[in-house]
Amino acid sequence: MNISWEIPLNLSPLSHGGPFLQSTVHRTFASFRTWALLRSAAVSTAVRPANKRAPILPATAYFNRELSWLAFNRRVLAQAQSERYPLLERVNFLAIVGSNLDEFFEIRVAGLLQQTDSGLLEVSIDGLGPSEQLRRIHAVVASLVDEQYQCWHRHLKPALARENILFPAPTDLSGEQRAWLRSYFRDQVYPVLTPLALDPSHPFPHIGNKTLNVIVALERPAPADETPLIAILPVPRILPRLVTLPRAHDAPRQFLFLSDLIKLCAGDLFPGYQLRAAHTFRVTRNSDLYIDEEEAENLLKKIEEELRNLRRGAAVRLEIELGSDEMLSRTLCEQLHVAPANVFRLPGPLDLVRLSSLAELDRPDLKFPTFTPVNVSPLRNPADIFATLRSQDVLLHHPYDVFTPVVDFVEQAARDPQVFAIKQTLYRTSGDSPIVQALIEASRNGKQVTALIELKARFDEANNIQWARQLSEAGVHVVYGLIGHKTHCKLCLVVRREGRRMRAYAHLGTGNYNPRTARLYTDLSLFTSRTTLTRDIGRLFNALTGFGHSPRFSHLLVAPYALHRRIGALIAREIAHAKAGQPARIVAKMNALVDQATIDRLYAASRAGVQIDLIVRGICCLVPGVPGLSENIRVHSIVGRFLEHARIFYFENAGGEPTVLAGSADWMPRNFFRRVEVLFPIDDPIARHWIVEDILWAELRDTENTHLLHPNGAYLPPRRPRGARGFSVHTFGMQNALRRAGAIG
Repeated sequence: MNISWEIPLNLSPLSHGGPFLQSTVHRTFASFRTWALLRSAAVSTAVRPANKRAPILPATAYFNRELSWLAFNRRVLAQAQSERYPLLERVNFLAIVGSNLDEFFEIRVAGLLQQTDSGLLEVSIDGLGPSEQLRRIHAVVASLVDEQYQCWHRHLKPALARENILFPAPTDLSGEQRAWLRSYFRDQVYPVLTPLALDPSHPFPHIGNKTLNVIVALERPAPADETPLIAILPVPRILPRLVTLPRAHDAPRQFLFLSDLIKLCAGDLFPGYQLRAAHTFRVTRNSDLYIDEEEAENLLKKIEEELRNLRRGAAVRLEIELGSDEMLSRTLCEQLHVAPANVFRLPGPLDLVRLSSLAELDRPDLKFPTFTPVNVSPLRNPADIFATLRSQDVLLHHPYDVFTPVVDFVEQAARDPQVFAIKQTLYRTSGDSPIVQALIEASRNGKQVTALIELKARFDEANNIQWARQLSEAGVHVVYGLIGHKTHCKLCLVVRREGRRMRAYAHLGTGNYNPRTARLYTDLSLFTSRTTLTRDIGRLFNALTGFGHSPRFSHLLVAPYALHRRIGALIAREIAHAKAGQPARIVAKMNALVDQATIDRLYAASRAGVQIDLIVRGICCLVPGVPGLSENIRVHSIVGRFLEHARIFYFENAGGEPTVLAGSADWMPRNFFRRVEVLFPIDDPIARHWIVEDILWAELRDTENTHLLHPNGAYLPPRRPRGARGFSVHTFGMQNALRRAGAIG
């Protein structure tokens, strides 16, 4: 497989930013100024600790953030390459790789390009400037994309053919199939295509972010001028990207990519001209939001305006078919202001993300065996929720436990005449969210309802604006949290009158209030009426909706106020135990580990003899297994059937009960200082035992989905003794849930 990746020897500062890039740079400075002012005031307790006596570590003590993320995406690709998985699941993993790369270019690569253009040459944790990071990213992405297309063309596509799922080339179609396709094109595609000519009277059109487009070269029948004419066909998103060909009952399923159909029939759009060339292309644009909240009188309107601007964001990547006409490629690069380094020439099909639609095929034999989450918790009877929580905490482990009790909790609160108030955070939710509908119902029932909606939840901004409007129209108090900080914590507080007193009930989670992703993401839900927790949650909501200069929390660990300092103190406690000759251990499960101060503390703990296991799904900037630095640290990454999403932290606390925390925060600077995050203690002994034994220890035993990070940056599967059976934590979780269901039944 040959994928052309054009890399210049020099990555000079970009000159193609134009007014949009200049304005975004201005907004970047303004946002930074706002953030700095706020952090010195309202977030005065969130101070980065600095130990002046700690050794200054070289840049080689850290992995690069961007390259570590690309290593994670390669682990996702490994799932598509693995024959252990059902075929259609492998295809879906391949689509996820493409989706991940899209976001990486939209946000991370776009940010580095802006740095080089603006002169803000911020050095990464490993000492690399933006230009050098871009150079290394390009080399890694070239290899990754090459493997991605090899996986499709050499492995998945032939395997699908063996299962009678075919993707014939246009040249392999029968006459009857070609006739049907031309009829389909005429009836379903032609009416919604608008050819856009490129000439002095037709300026180059705006090409939407990640949209499918076809560029064509045309010749006159009797040319007076041999210069070909150029036109672009933007393809509306509404059209399905896979065209299903008609078939007899037992015949193989056959699909044609929409891009191939349009190229096949493109000449019909230009009567009187001869089609010389037609190639598909795709543009990825800068999709990051830059909002100066201090200057935005109406945050909702400002974000809507910025979303419109994003559609015109600077192009950061051009994907075009391998073997495309050089003149057409050059035209696109010039008009889109894309540097040669950011051009991908791919063997097609462009946008492998669209392969995810194959998951809809009725082929259960090519998918994971169906697993239905169990509903066996003490909250399975919605009418008894509040009575149950008065006597005990309840823990759920999604997706093995159903998400239904989370929805029931809010719906019961909405309908219970004794409930006076509901306070809820919403970061991401589903398009038909029952949580939002329950909040609307509660407000209409006369309850005091407050919804804290994060309008800047990346790629969900438009959805959240819609929810904000609907909730406001229903009388819900909609607020947007601390200026300059995303509200990422997952909390719901219900206040209920019981006799002569008010009693509070709470749900605290590690994942979003989204019933759909709750079937795919591993997350925890804790329900409680412990006043130690509900009182802290009430203080946090008051700080987010009112004024709270430096709120203090007794049991919750809350960013941006004290989370960083409290985590540092817990690591220091384990160091003290190790130095005293007592057992000392840390197990930390998260999505990403980037914060340098926390990494340095973990290095200090390793040198002191603390045994450390890190379960980091994605980015990890810590280098494990280095003698004299991190020989007592092991880093595990689990990528499998379910997306590992829960953040769980275990500190052994020799001589006392271990400290177990769960919540929404990764160990990244943004989570410690630029987001509102909550970690909550697991005080119930039964829940704590479940988390430690059946989640953390089980994940450390995994041999099927785990890769271990080595000092050279390689992620390799753990060695398994010959004859030993493999262990999958996801299979274990499903079997454990079914055992619990059997015990109840």
